Amino acid sequence: MTGILSLTTFFPLIGVVAILVLHALGGKADQAKLENGAKWIALATTLATLALSILLTARFDPLNPGFQFVETVTWFAGLRYSMGVDGISVLFVLLTAFLLPLCILASWKSIEKRVLEYLIAFLILETLVIGVFCALDLILFYIFFEGGLLPMFLIIGIWGGQRRVYAAFKFFLYTLLGSVLMLAAILWMITTAHTSSIPELMAYKFAPGAQIWLWLAFFASFAVKMPMWPVHTWLPDAHVEAPTAGSVILAGILLKLGGYGFLRFCLPMFPDASLYFTPLVFTLSVVAIIYTSLVAFRQVDIKKLIAYSSVAHMGFVTMGIFAGNAQGVQGAMYQMLSHGVISGALFLCVGVVYDRMHTREIAFYGGLVNRMPWYAAVFMLFTMGNVGLPGTSGFVGEILTMTGTYGASTWTALLSATGVILSAVYALTLYRRVVFGEMTNPKLMGITDLESREVLIFAPLIVGTLILGVQPGLILNLTQASVDHLVTAYRAAVGG
Repeated sequence: MTGILSLTTFFPLIGVVAILVLHALGGKADQAKLENGAKWIALATTLATLALSILLTARFDPLNPGFQFVETVTWFAGLRYSMGVDGISVLFVLLTAFLLPLCILASWKSIEKRVLEYLIAFLILETLVIGVFCALDLILFYIFFEGGLLPMFLIIGIWGGQRRVYAAFKFFLYTLLGSVLMLAAILWMITTAHTSSIPELMAYKFAPGAQIWLWLAFFASFAVKMPMWPVHTWLPDAHVEAPTAGSVILAGILLKLGGYGFLRFCLPMFPDASLYFTPLVFTLSVVAIIYTSLVAFRQVDIKKLIAYSSVAHMGFVTMGIFAGNAQGVQGAMYQMLSHGVISGALFLCVGVVYDRMHTREIAFYGGLVNRMPWYAAVFMLFTMGNVGLPGTSGFVGEILTMTGTYGASTWTALLSATGVILSAVYALTLYRRVVFGEMTNPKLMGITDLESREVLIFAPLIVGTLILGVQPGLILNLTQASVDHLVTAYRAAVGG
C-alpha cells in the first residue's frame, strides 16, 4: 500500500482542481447550478477521502508500535518528504476524514455567498490537517501545522458573524505567536541533531537544560492550539463568529493538534522537561476544568457555552497526557476522539436552530420538545455524551484520564472530578432552558423538526457516540501498542 498516505492526504486537492475547472468551464452559466455542482464535487471528494482513510485504518497493524505506510522522498536542502502513521496518529486521520463530509452537508443551505471559495477552503484545510498527522519530518510538519491557519482564518473572517474579522485576527495572532517560538526550537533541534526526521529525533537525547527551553517553545504553540487556560480566550470568540461547519472543524479537529503535538514531541523528545513541568500542566488543567465550567454556566449564547465546555474537556486531555502512564495517555487519546465527535455534533445541533431562528441566545428558546421532538432526542444524546454519561464515548475518556492521573497525583484527580459535576450542571441547565418548559415565544410556533439532510448528518455521529461508548476496545486496541511504547520509553528516560 505504498503511497496510500500521500493519496489520502492530497486527494481533497483533486476536488479543488475539479471545482476550479467547473468554474472555468461554467462561464456565464447559472450561478445556482454552478454552486450546486461544486457542492456535489466537494461531497464526493470528502467521501472518497473517508473511504481511503477507512482502508488505511483497516490495513493498519495494531500490534506494530512503529510507523507504518512510510513514504520517504528526498526533497531539497537535505530535507525529506516523509510520511507515516502509528497508533497515535492513524485515528486522527480517520476522524478528520469522517467529519469533513458532514461539514459539507451542514453547509448545503446555510452558505449563500462565495460558495465555491468556501468549499475550496474546506478541502484545502482537510489536506493540511491530515498532513499534520502523517508528517514524519519536522519541517514538513511545521508547514502543514501552520498552513492550516490560513483556510481557517478565511472561513471565520469571510463567512462568520458580525465580529468575524476581530475573531479571525485574534485566532490567527494567538496561534502564530506560539508557533514562531516553535519554529525557532525546530531550527535549533535540526542544527544540533543534524536531522529533521521525527523518528530519529525521538531517539535523540537532548541535554536536560536544552530540553527545558525546547519544551517551553513547543508548549507555547500547542497550549494555544488546545487551548489551555489562560491562552484560551481566542476560542469562544472564534466559535461564536465561525459558521457552523467552521465550529465543527475547529472543535472536532483543530483543537486536537495541540494534544497530538504533546504526544508526538513533548513526551518522547523532551521527557526530563515534561516530568519537570508536570505540576504546572496539572495546575493549568485543573484551573481550566473548574474555571471554564463555571464560566460556561453563566453564558447566554449557546455556542459560547459549548466553546467553554471544550476548554474544560481539553483540560482532561492535558492532564491525562502528562500523567505519563498508559491509562492517562489512552484516556487522553480517547477523550480527544470522543470530543471530536460529540462537540462537532453539539455545534451542529446549535446550527439547526440557528438556521431556522437566526439567534443563539438561550433566553430566546424554550419548549422546543413540543415542536421538535426528534431534535430534542438528538440534542439530549449528545448533551449526555458531553457530560460523560456511561454508555457514551464521553464516559470512557474521562474515567481513563482520571484513573491515570490518580496514579500520578491524587489531588489533581480529585479536583478534576468536580469538573464532571460542573459539566452536568451547565449542560443540563442549557438543555432544560432550550428544550423543556412552555413555548412562550410566538416566533417559535412555526419552527420545524429535523429534515432528511439533517438526519443524514446526525446518524453517523449518533452511531459513533454509542458504539465507542459500549465498545472502547475498537479504539484502545488500535492505540495500545504505540501508547505502551511511548510510555515505556518516557518512563525509562525519566528513571521511572
